[in-house]
Amino acid sequence: MALSNENIREVLAAQAHIWHHTFNYINSMSLKCALQLGIPDIIHSHGQAMTLSDLVDALPIDNNAKTLDYIFRLMRILIHAGFFSQTKVNNKEEEGYILTPSSRLLLKDDPLSQVPYVQTELDPYFMDPWHSLSKWIMKGDESSTTPFAFTHGKPLFDYEPKTNRLFNEIMASDTRLVASVVIEHCKGVFEGLKSLVDVGGGTGTVAKVIANALPEINCIVFDLPHIIEGCEASKNLSYVTGDMFQSIPSADAMLLKSVLHDWSDEDCIKILRKCKEAIPSKENGGKVIIIDMVLMEHNPEKGDNKSYETQLFLDMLMMVHVSGKERNQQEWEKLFFDAGFTDYNIIPTLGLRSIIEVFP
Repeated sequence: MALSNENIREVLAAQAHIWHHTFNYINSMSLKCALQLGIPDIIHSHGQAMTLSDLVDALPIDNNAKTLDYIFRLMRILIHAGFFSQTKVNNKEEEGYILTPSSRLLLKDDPLSQVPYVQTELDPYFMDPWHSLSKWIMKGDESSTTPFAFTHGKPLFDYEPKTNRLFNEIMASDTRLVASVVIEHCKGVFEGLKSLVDVGGGTGTVAKVIANALPEINCIVFDLPHIIEGCEASKNLSYVTGDMFQSIPSADAMLLKSVLHDWSDEDCIKILRKCKEAIPSKENGGKVIIIDMVLMEHNPEKGDNKSYETQLFLDMLMMVHVSGKERNQQEWEKLFFDAGFTDYNIIPTLGLRSIIEVFP
């Protein structure tokens, strides 16, 4: 069948769209390659814009025509993706590579480094379940709880040393960044509190930041024994082992940072009810502080396509890895009311995520 000029343009545009999403993984793999080669740290250590030849000289590879071409092409796609930029050097005769705000968060020794997050999420152990997604969906009720469990034979949260280590690394990497923003710009959320339990707090990264910044608050990190084993307490920071589905230590407030999105609605309600049992009334200052994503309403006119798409990525990640989900405001509200809470307040100050205060 002959195609009109208009149809040809439409078909070719559709093909380009398919190709773009088929090869989207190349951005991720190129970024992973740059981190494995140490490129962000090499450019940072250079102290100024770095030419292609200087960069190749600094890498553990031979400087020849082939490697120059390889690194040029790698850097070209990473520049397009916004991880590096270029500026004129050597009396404006050459281009030199410089870091961007994104690649500054990929320096290994930066306190807010996201390197563990990137390396872990792109590890084959975490990537393999995606290849089983269609098989898992087709099995329906007969399938394992998640594609992760379908692939590896056990859920993500079943203790296994490698998984535990990788998961703790990415949570600590993310938490350092989030906690610093919360303390800097949302300290009022903790006003008046004398005690706080960080529920599912891992190795205590966020609780340590809160305890150091607000010494008047007694912080308790509450998690499973194998997760907090070996963690050291301090003056106003302690560790308590237990199961949040059974009981939670009492305190003025509960903190749930990136916890509820890991769980189904039914499990979230159970967790929230246990939190409610452990805090005083609203009049006496009791509340639950949630740091998690509130799915935005998609509005292309606001230019938020990338943020919305990233939130959808995280929602799919929750489905594949842990049988959880990201929720919009209406879904959060239903959870809170079903768990017996009476009011809540959303503070959208954490980029893709928000702080949610929930009151009994």
